[in-house]
Amino acid sequence: MNPWTGKAASVEEWLDLLRGHPEIMTNVTHWHTQPAKPARTVPMPPTMNAKLTEALAGKGIRELYTHQAASYRAVRDGKHVVTVTPTASGKTLCYNLPVLEHILADDSVRALYLFPTKALAQDQVAELQELANLMEADIKTHTYDGDTPPTVRQAIRNAGHIVVTNPDMLHSAILPHHTKWVKLFENVKYIVIDELHAYRGVFGSHVANVIRRLKRICRFYGSNPQFLCASATIRNPREHAERLLGEPVTLVDDNGAPAGEKHLVFYNPPVVNQQLGIRKSSVLESQKLAALLLKSGIQTIVFARSRVRVEILLTYLQDLVKRELGTKSIRGYRGGYLPKLRREIERGLRSGEIRGVVSTNALELGIDIGQLQACVLNGYPGSIASTWQQSGRAGRRHGSSVTFLVASSNPLDQYLIQNPDYFLGTPPEEARIHPDNLLILLDHVKCAAYELPFEEGDTFGEEKLSDLLEFLVEEKVLHQAGNRWYWMEQAFPAHNISLRSAAQENFVIIDMTEGHRVIGEVDRFSAPTLIHEEAIYLHEGVQYQVEKLDYPEKKAYVRQVNVDYFTDASMAVELKVLHVDRERDNGVIERQYGEVSVTAKPTIFKKIRLRTHENIGSGPIHLPEEELHTSAYWFAFTDEAAAGLTTNDMQMALLGLANVLIHLAPLHLMCDPFDIRVVPQVKATHTKKPTIYFYDRYPGGIGLAQRLYDMHDELLEEAERLIVGCRCMSGCPACVGPIEEVGLLGKDLALGLLRRTRGER
Repeated sequence: MNPWTGKAASVEEWLDLLRGHPEIMTNVTHWHTQPAKPARTVPMPPTMNAKLTEALAGKGIRELYTHQAASYRAVRDGKHVVTVTPTASGKTLCYNLPVLEHILADDSVRALYLFPTKALAQDQVAELQELANLMEADIKTHTYDGDTPPTVRQAIRNAGHIVVTNPDMLHSAILPHHTKWVKLFENVKYIVIDELHAYRGVFGSHVANVIRRLKRICRFYGSNPQFLCASATIRNPREHAERLLGEPVTLVDDNGAPAGEKHLVFYNPPVVNQQLGIRKSSVLESQKLAALLLKSGIQTIVFARSRVRVEILLTYLQDLVKRELGTKSIRGYRGGYLPKLRREIERGLRSGEIRGVVSTNALELGIDIGQLQACVLNGYPGSIASTWQQSGRAGRRHGSSVTFLVASSNPLDQYLIQNPDYFLGTPPEEARIHPDNLLILLDHVKCAAYELPFEEGDTFGEEKLSDLLEFLVEEKVLHQAGNRWYWMEQAFPAHNISLRSAAQENFVIIDMTEGHRVIGEVDRFSAPTLIHEEAIYLHEGVQYQVEKLDYPEKKAYVRQVNVDYFTDASMAVELKVLHVDRERDNGVIERQYGEVSVTAKPTIFKKIRLRTHENIGSGPIHLPEEELHTSAYWFAFTDEAAAGLTTNDMQMALLGLANVLIHLAPLHLMCDPFDIRVVPQVKATHTKKPTIYFYDRYPGGIGLAQRLYDMHDELLEEAERLIVGCRCMSGCPACVGPIEEVGLLGKDLALGLLRRTRGER
């Protein structure tokens, strides 16, 4: 049987055939196989409630995995717990068992479950309900989110044993109205936080403050709940949990779940221009591999880094397999799709009706989408943890699965695809948060003051609370009366504070093709580049042209079109230094860290032809600029280091060096590449010297630029190694950038500038 045409009996058979095809195998830089792993189990604890044991037996569970038993024991001992095991290893039972058992023993017990997304919350309620039905127990489990009807809300507040919600609802709808939730807060024994690794960066920093507020309200009502957490694999689970909760935590990481054989194939698209170092498009190669899998009857998930790539890949794949499978068997999945559409796609994947899905990292979390067999990653997902998470969506406990990591041309992808040992030998990243970022902290001090007045001697985070309260009194937000501080504004503050970003509102997309219907939404920071007027907005593989963007009302009006191109927009960024906090000077490079103001304005958009990806036109964008106040690290070259270089040469050298560094920085910071941005300036505004700036892409910063300042030397050494090691002649996308950007001497100029920093010429 040929993997190009016929149906494969199994993934193993398909992989055996694939190994015999040089057309694919010449592009494989490494083939890593993880052997299958048997389950390690222990008998059910003899102390466990008999009803619960029988219900589990009804689901075919007669023993516990080692990590489930360890977690159960730790909870019984009264400890806060974080369980860390790979995807699909049965983490849910680690917290459901002790919670259900306690409710069976005492009907007054309450539990609060937090999930980062609504889909996960709905999965969880279905599972809890199934167990409650098997036990014939009256355990009321409800989701409490934006879709919960007002009539049901009161019943949940009064009678819900387990309230399942997300941090956003806890922050804006439950904590500010805690007086309506007295029964929950007086009796809450457990707070479950699943997908703990999702709470990092800005979102995690906000959530840490929401948990501070939650604990404060629990203390007020006389409860002291236990925290039961679960996470996918990260490098610092205990430290991260303790920072998020502000409590000592017991770590359970002895994974006893079985796993099928896993193949991880590192795939580098072929070079199409040796001199320029240009490789075939990773999108087209990902499409080819996914089509081979789908045509062979293998259910497949494709992950892409951006919404636009998801839609382009979806368009290509639907076109390729429409004869064999029909276009509805391949679907897209991403943020911006409405909840009803996402639930429909999840159901189709579980039933097997949908054979393939193209997704952003929205499906990276543990939403139940059934037993997929193959995964294609279009480009490195940005972190080792995310790569394993996405790969883990294919292949559950039995049978083989395969993941293709298809490299793009950027330097980070090329570094990893050519150094697979770095990827395979490095533990997943640390999850980092900065809950005491002053902007974030101040927002939550306001929320906390609205919920309960502050008193003399109270603490909230590591910053001095009295200073923050004094500032809010001056701003006429709080009123001090004796030793107490009261909220004095009319509106409640949580309503205007988003946990997910600095921007509050999403833009709504309205299709005017036939009447008016809302088809999706886009966050405020993405709006200028995705839905400017004349942009092609792709949704479920269908093309829409933006006819009008109503910026003040946050609405984009679109109409269905059929064109052979998509659009890509450029931003002009200006950066001003506001304050220098730290600096170092070695005579050649002046390195500094401090506060900056960044102004970004979309300028032009390009029309890019589908499939060939050639530029076929452009146009201006007329939109207001966005301003960001954040922290940055930058280094400037002294006059001595820059001597003899023309302005043009210096510009090419800086651009080439910035291109390399912006791809290496996330690898060393262990963060998402979108979290940090770079701006090279030939003549910096504040010093008039050639300078490269890195800034955190979040208001106030989350500590990334500060860590880059500390690892400056290591970063420049790695950049030099990467440029020297690249086989291209004059520069290419895998090192300093394409020749069109950096010129014929870009590679030599960037390398020369780096060597000058060590006093070489």
